[in-house]
Amino acid sequence: LTATSVAAFAPSVGGRSITSLDAAVVYFSTSTGNTETIAEYIAAAASIEVEEIGDASETEIVAYDGLIIGSPTWNTGADEQRSGTTWDDFLYSTLPNLDLEGKNVAVFGMGDQQSYMDNYCDAAGELYDLFEAKGCKMFGLTSTDGYSHLESKAQRDGKFCGLMCDEDNQYDLSEDRAKAWVEQLKSEGFAF
Repeated sequence: LTATSVAAFAPSVGGRSITSLDAAVVYFSTSTGNTETIAEYIAAAASIEVEEIGDASETEIVAYDGLIIGSPTWNTGADEQRSGTTWDDFLYSTLPNLDLEGKNVAVFGMGDQQSYMDNYCDAAGELYDLFEAKGCKMFGLTSTDGYSHLESKAQRDGKFCGLMCDEDNQYDLSEDRAKAWVEQLKSEGFAF
């Protein structure tokens, strides 16, 4: 079979063929490496690629059907630019120019429940809010059970807006949480 004949059998949405190359991706940015670790757990569980958001082109981003996006929280208590990473520039300079209407998006966040109990994973809430405002279909809300924090801008109606991980205090739970979350996303119909 030629590439052209194989493409004829690929399902399409809006005239664009869906392939394993553009179904979903994990985008992250990190300060200490912890967010990259979780991104790699998620990518391995979902059998998809992982890339630093600062290395992604606008064309690449809009080509994917599903985006799994993750960030640490660094600027605690801030109303915007909470990650202290390349996400901060992307969210306020690039994202406003992208057409992501209807795109599947799931959020994961990193935080330290003990040292930053009042701001646990706040940057994940910023990602969630800004992508939701762009018309994305949001997936992957999770229970707050098993976490020890006081406040978080990543909570929506008593749940986290995605997968939250704490590599400082609960590193032994992260990989299993990531695997379970990917299974949850699949059951919700996330585009992998």
